[in-house]
Amino acid sequence: MLELPEDVLQALLAAAQEARSRSYSPYSCFAVGAAVLDEHGAIHAGCNVENAAYPQGWCAEASALGAMIMAGGVRAMAVLVTGPGPETITPCGGCRQKLREFGNGDMLVIAADSNGVKQSWTLEQLLPHSFGPEHLV
Repeated sequence: MLELPEDVLQALLAAAQEARSRSYSPYSCFAVGAAVLDEHGAIHAGCNVENAAYPQGWCAEASALGAMIMAGGVRAMAVLVTGPGPETITPCGGCRQKLREFGNGDMLVIAADSNGVKQSWTLEQLLPHSFGPEHLV
């Protein structure tokens, strides 16, 4: 598993928290922010965006991955997700698969809340025996 220097971890946390503050979540009031670290060391953030026509919204992780691709990154090395509430949140099943498209099983997945980092896993721990791009080669 990738170990992150403290300054990189704090930069991911700050980016995810800033993204969370921009969440468009008028229906659930469940604001989520995510920040992805790419292979160049750049950080790309995204927030969840809800839509009155469920399920047309998108998750913070998908927004962050889109920002990564638009900036020229192609490999996700780590992701930090932050949300509200007393329970630790992790990427949903769909986002785990989206993260798998751009990362491998060793990718670091970090959960945080307003107080900071709560827990971390590898993507393999959250999505064991996953299907990825190499299966189609």
